[in-house]
Amino acid sequence: MNRALTRKEMQSEAAKLKRQSKKIVFTNGCFDLLHTGHTSLFEKAKSLGDVLIVAINSDKSLSRLKGPKRPLVCEKDRAKLLLALKPVDYVVVFGEQTPKEILSELRPDILVKGGDYKLSEIVGREYVKKVYRYPFVKGKSTTNLINTIVERYGRKTE
Repeated sequence: MNRALTRKEMQSEAAKLKRQSKKIVFTNGCFDLLHTGHTSLFEKAKSLGDVLIVAINSDKSLSRLKGPKRPLVCEKDRAKLLLALKPVDYVVVFGEQTPKEILSELRPDILVKGGDYKLSEIVGREYVKKVYRYPFVKGKSTTNLINTIVERYGRKTE
């Protein structure tokens, strides 16, 4: 465990884990700048099962979602950073706007999303046994981090 896999490899690995009766937990997002809101979500997600898969938006899909100035951190580096976190077992990149397709391929047991999503807004919920909404950590967001950096370092620094 603790590796980045292609979609095909992740499908094969998920099937193997299911045969071993492992409870698979899945979460997804851009995770462009990691912060404590993210790490809290990963810790909670991992506590719900045996294996945590984190699916990240590709650079192209992140840019389509967040705008042309993003990502700030490329997908390869985001994957590497996520894999350095204790709760994260696997990272897989997806290029679509939503994780619906990868959820239909992997069919994890539990889908974990931030509490800022209403249940009816959670894409792919029909492919899992249970959806868990983790309470949003107030004030902890990538947007807040970017705003703080711009506010404090609005000009180039050495």
